[in-house]
Formats: sequence, structure tokens, C-alpha cells
Amino acid sequence: MSPTSTGPLRHFLQLRDFSRAELQYIFKRARLIKDKFKRYQPHHTLHDRTLAMVFEKASTRTRVSFEAGMYQLGGSVIHLTTTDSQLGRSEPIEDTARVVSRMVDLVMIRTFEQTRLERFASHSRVPVINGLTNEYHPCQILADIFTWIEHRGSIQGRTVAWIGDANNMAYTWLQAAELLDFVVHVSGPPGYQLDPDRVRDLDPAHFKVFDSPDDACRGADLVTTDVWTSMGYEAENDERRRAFADWCVDMDMMDHAAPNALFMHCLPAHRGEEVTADVIDGPQSVVWDEAENRLHVQKALMEFLILGPQDTPAA
Repeated sequence: MSPTSTGPLRHFLQLRDFSRAELQYIFKRARLIKDKFKRYQPHHTLHDRTLAMVFEKASTRTRVSFEAGMYQLGGSVIHLTTTDSQLGRSEPIEDTARVVSRMVDLVMIRTFEQTRLERFASHSRVPVINGLTNEYHPCQILADIFTWIEHRGSIQGRTVAWIGDANNMAYTWLQAAELLDFVVHVSGPPGYQLDPDRVRDLDPAHFKVFDSPDDACRGADLVTTDVWTSMGYEAENDERRRAFADWCVDMDMMDHAAPNALFMHCLPAHRGEEVTADVIDGPQSVVWDEAENRLHVQKALMEFLILGPQDTPAA
């Protein structure tokens, strides 16, 4: 089985695996695919192709968006978890990769450590997509930036305020800022801030760290956050609630942002913890567009990884 129809094998394990031009192509292609979806026009570019989805971490949005997306592209889907595959019976992930990649055209994995994903990809004969790891969440940031483009146009030169834990979302936003030329303001409580070792190779012109979340939001064009306790850290729940109490995005915090600032959250959300109900359900929030756009950008991503660039009319 050929990795792709037009070129060498490509993976999408973190955002910087793609160039700026390739990301811009994905956004442009996603707009066309979404427009056809809204007009009930078929877009079956991956007819007779198969996606394997491997879940070592459970998910709602990742499963629905990838599964529905592949079917809408004309392909089929195989869903695997550690409980119904040899991954749960101590088979080396390298062996799973060697076998599964001989039978499908594309693999999406949602797992724990990034190194586990990289080990799979290094032994795969087909493209591998990061559906989420502890370190990065590139598909979500694709959807977030595509949502920004739909509402406000280019993100170049803009300011994004990240409020909360320095988690996989935060580090992926930092990669996006370098690639697409914008600035991220990061604010989190002591003990949950950016790891200096992980940002050492990043251009400091594209991010700033703030002790105060209000200061981080000041003048921001987009304010975004995530749950205080990510999957796998549930034992820290009570401790994190205490630590993050002043990092709840509320209307006072949004008032420090630009007057037409947007609010995003990758969901699921806990109203009253990381965000108040009047913000997430208010007029500045675009979280439902953001959630839907996982479907459209991932269709563009899967198509690109299997087929390479396709002709896309000017938007």
C-alpha cells in the first residue's frame, strides 16, 4: 500500500510538522469542505480508504469528528481501544504499528506520552495523526485557528491570551504562534506555568508570560482556556481547584481584552471553574463553532495526508 498518492509519507504528530504554507492550505481546504457540507454536496475524495482510530484515552469530540469526517469523505473507520486490542495485552506498540499500518490507509491515535505516538509513527507504513497526547493537541489548535479565521480573518499579528494550566493546548498554541506569526500571552498559577526546558527553543517574540491573568488578557484579541485538571491528573483535582481559583475567565477578565475579543474553550467545560457561564454562553463565545470545526479541519487534514494538496478554488 502506497503511503500517499502524491508524495512521501507524512505524519502530523505536532503542529510544527507542517509549514506555514501547509497550514494555510489546510485552512483554505477546510473552508471549501465545510461549504460543501453545509450545502449537502458530497465530497468523497477518500472513497475506499480506511482510518484506524486508536484510543488509549477516551474522547467524545475526537471520536465523533474523526469518525463522521472519514465517513463523509467516503471512507470507512475501525475503532480500537486498549480493551479490545492487543495494546491492552502488552503487545509492543511498534508491533501494533507494523500490523495495523499494512491494513489501513491512515491512523489516528489519542494516547498519553508523545514518545508513545512517535514510536508508533516510526514503525507505520501510513500517515499517523496525533488525536491528543500529554504534550500536544494539534488537531484542536487547527480547529481553533480555523474558527478565528472564519470570524475575524488572518490571525497574523494578533494576540491570544492563554489562561490556566501550561498543558498540551498551551504548548501547541506556542508552536502555532511561531508558524503563523502572532503572540500568545500565557498566565497560570505558580507550579503550573510553562516549563523553561520546553520553551527554550521558541522565539520569545511570539509569547509573553504574565503572573496576572488580567494583565495577560489586556488588549487580547482572543481569550482561551481549558479545564484545570486534564485527563490523567484527576488525583490533583482539589489541589488544582485551590491553585487556579484566580484564573477563572469571567466577564471582568474579558473586559480587559479587546472590545471585540472572542472566547474559546476546547471542551468539555466546567462552568464556574475555569470559565463562568456568562462568558462561555455569552456573545463573545464561539465554542460551538470551534467544536464543529474539528470535523472540517480534520477532513482537510486526512485528505492532505493521504492524497497530498488538491486544487482548491480561491475562497
